[in-house]
Amino acid sequence: MLKTDHLMAPTMTYPRMLRIRQHFPAERVEEIPREVEAQLSRLNLGEQVRAGDTVAITVGSRGIANIAVITKAIVDHVKSLGATPFLVPAMGSHGGGTAEGQRAILEGYGVTEEYIGAEIRASMETVIVETTPQGIPVHFDKHAATADHVIVAGRVKPHTGFVGEIESGLHKMMLIGLGKHEGAKIYHRAIRDFSFIEIIRSVADVVIDRCKVVAGVAIVENAFDETGRIEAVAPMQFFERERELLKLAKDWLPRLPITPVDLLIIDRIGKDISGTGLDTNVVGRKFIHHEASDRDEVNCKRIFVRGLTPKTKGNATGIGLAEFTTQRAVDQINRDITRTNCITGGHPEGGMIPIVYDTDREAIAGAISTVGMVELADSRIVQIADTLHLAEMLVSESCVDELSNVEIIDGPHEMTFDENGNLTDV
Repeated sequence: MLKTDHLMAPTMTYPRMLRIRQHFPAERVEEIPREVEAQLSRLNLGEQVRAGDTVAITVGSRGIANIAVITKAIVDHVKSLGATPFLVPAMGSHGGGTAEGQRAILEGYGVTEEYIGAEIRASMETVIVETTPQGIPVHFDKHAATADHVIVAGRVKPHTGFVGEIESGLHKMMLIGLGKHEGAKIYHRAIRDFSFIEIIRSVADVVIDRCKVVAGVAIVENAFDETGRIEAVAPMQFFERERELLKLAKDWLPRLPITPVDLLIIDRIGKDISGTGLDTNVVGRKFIHHEASDRDEVNCKRIFVRGLTPKTKGNATGIGLAEFTTQRAVDQINRDITRTNCITGGHPEGGMIPIVYDTDREAIAGAISTVGMVELADSRIVQIADTLHLAEMLVSESCVDELSNVEIIDGPHEMTFDENGNLTDV
């Protein structure tokens, strides 16, 4: 761990900061259970789902807003058809790649058997239902494979590592989520040889054709991490509708108010925030680690991660995309869970530990000393809670002239540190 007492000199001046609020489009579903019921009713599932049938419903690990309420509404609709619903954790290798860990993730989101009114059947076992034309075995959750029907529910949003007509959403839930740890490992390895869209189309075709998928429930969130759109989708329309909903999700994606940024300070990262812990669609670095490419919309010269979210349960995947962190953050890391997730995803760089400092004060000074000729007091610094919540943040005074469509709530005021040399969270 670096000791940088020379950076703590009394003459060192940190920039003054302003608290701002950004304004984004804010379409929102007000009555979530009613909307879920209306959407599923459009599909006339009673024509396929008979009384007494079992229906597996997927639940992921991405920290989806209102996930417990949405899942309960899906369960209630299935019950209204006289069928028996049960939940399947659909999250690849998350939760340490164990059934107990994945059940715990769901319960941490309020998705409990008591609240939902349906059994959670958690297992890491899969069955291989077929092999794609590329020679890829299609893994499918053991419990879901025994159901009479499957409903795939998931959030549609831009992927953190791929760009295409389909990124994260219903298709990814069928591949990575229901493929569990074994499927996730194989699909991430296959990406080395085949395109993401090629794998998605071939595997999804098998799952839809062979695994009794009866419906999808696609969720799109607005820029304030609220449920903006819920749409029930028939299986044969998954590709077409997810492609359209992805365009909407990209339009709604929250963004940083300025670029370039000398230093982006992130209070917390985690799997409940993004698949990569910090969303590369927000901070850049989607195509090149530690550097903005010509396809990124934002350039963060340096990133400083201050900690992990409680719900990530020590999974620090994505911390390797930052250059700086603190010992406090490192102490929160569960190495086994992080290693499992990064290796499964074929992204070992995501778990690499950045330069470690004892305090935020030292980390900030050290980071700015690496960005060029800018003085610390004049540097362009942005502090955010996480990449999912960008409505309010702190920006340094040197950024003011470039801000647009924002409200200045407070400041400028001195960047303040507590007695331990640490910032407070946004």
